[in-house]
Amino acid sequence: MKFFSGFCLQDENELFKCFLQEGDFVVGGFSYGAIKALEYALNSNKRVNRLILLSPAFFNDKSESFKRAQLLYFKKDKKKYIENFLKNAASNSEIDLKKYYKEGDLKELKELLYYKWQKEKLEKLLKKGIAIEVFLGGKDKIINANLALDFFKDLTVTYYIKNANHILKEV
Repeated sequence: MKFFSGFCLQDENELFKCFLQEGDFVVGGFSYGAIKALEYALNSNKRVNRLILLSPAFFNDKSESFKRAQLLYFKKDKKKYIENFLKNAASNSEIDLKKYYKEGDLKELKELLYYKWQKEKLEKLLKKGIAIEVFLGGKDKIINANLALDFFKDLTVTYYIKNANHILKEV
């Protein structure tokens, strides 16, 4: 399995063992990593049978001013921004994401905030025979899971875990 990590994280795939499927032709990603996983599946000439998107970084609904403010806060105090981000990702759970911390940068944050999820990309993957699964937490403090659900539900097998946070842990 090829796994893409979330913003400021590495090796956190162990948190998602119950959602991930092992195999040579499986690609998965968490949050920011879901963007990377989707783009990998779209552009790779390697075989992919299944794409697993865990709490995809879905900011299609956010305004330009929101995105600029996020970048400004990051530039102003990177350490505090990341600390707050990780706290919100694991909100109301016992999981300490510091163990998986990897320093992120402004380029990655900008990429995840401005990534435009497009149904055409999902349709292209489906035409290639790739099964797509999406997992969303109803208590997510990073993205609006209800809007993400509306976006993904018609083209993917989408699991909405009502009382789960961004890292898909029950709260």
